[in-house]
Amino acid sequence: MRWGWLLAVGLDLANITWRGSELSRPECVLANSAGDLFTADWRGGVAHLHADGTQSLYLAPPIDGVTLKPNGIALLKDGSFLLTHLGQQDGGVFHLQRNGTVKPWLLAVDGVDLPPTNFVVQDRAGRFWITVSTRLQPRALGYRSSCNDGFIVRVDARGAAIVADGLGYTNEVAIDATGQWLYVNETFGRRLSRFALSANGDLGAPERVCEFGAGVFPDGMAFDEAGGLWIVSIVSNRLIRVGPGGEQTVWLQDAPAEHLQWVEEAYQSHTMDRPHLDQVKSEMLKNISSIAFAGPARRTGVLGCLLGDRLATLPMPYAGLQPVHWNYA
Repeated sequence: MRWGWLLAVGLDLANITWRGSELSRPECVLANSAGDLFTADWRGGVAHLHADGTQSLYLAPPIDGVTLKPNGIALLKDGSFLLTHLGQQDGGVFHLQRNGTVKPWLLAVDGVDLPPTNFVVQDRAGRFWITVSTRLQPRALGYRSSCNDGFIVRVDARGAAIVADGLGYTNEVAIDATGQWLYVNETFGRRLSRFALSANGDLGAPERVCEFGAGVFPDGMAFDEAGGLWIVSIVSNRLIRVGPGGEQTVWLQDAPAEHLQWVEEAYQSHTMDRPHLDQVKSEMLKNISSIAFAGPARRTGVLGCLLGDRLATLPMPYAGLQPVHWNYA
């Protein structure tokens, strides 16, 4: 395990450009080889930012009077999507077609209804990985270093099963280029962990890759082709590269010191709550939460966010690892 900072801020806010408009909480962002961007949209579906600059919106009708609140999305080979529902009290994963047809895909696991559900991703073996940050209600009770009830679900030919539990507010997961490791961000545990991933999809014991210091709450992530893992921190609007050896480099940040101190005091006193996420102070970025590598060479970073209505883009020093959905139209 490595801990500490190599402070080398190398990306300039002045280089940021923007994609999209009038989006609703575009927390999770995906990119493909055709130049499309897809984001979760809290109006109940997925926003599609076409390469030509136009936009489409694929919305599910309310289910039993409840509008879906997509947090994580996965693009499937046929162009449809899986959505994780981050409801007030309920969760689950839903399958959305572009014509608005929607149906439940996974509502319970191991005989228990899914709580508000955070993220979903497909791996190269066709398995799906789903995260639940916390079982606590309201979820803000999980904004503590003591949170230890997040979990990971695997869905494969055997069905759905909880394969890792006891995590510190489970957020995004990613599988490295070798396919032998599954990485997970534990947002309020302030750490990046990983599990050895066997050929049959079983996980080994958790290993600590690195811990993060004050102002860092790791949320989204994506690998680059050199083996680095880019971590997006909510609240501080930091973009951090964790190298293959666990070393950390801060490449971008956008938050005033006094605001971070206010949040840090709440975190340390176990009083952190919704206002500490919803009242983020910054110059440009609106509480960034995820990253995708876009463009023909995957050298453009695209940042999802919790509080904005468009996506920040910027040139990246490394090419991103090709995601499973890269060639899905």
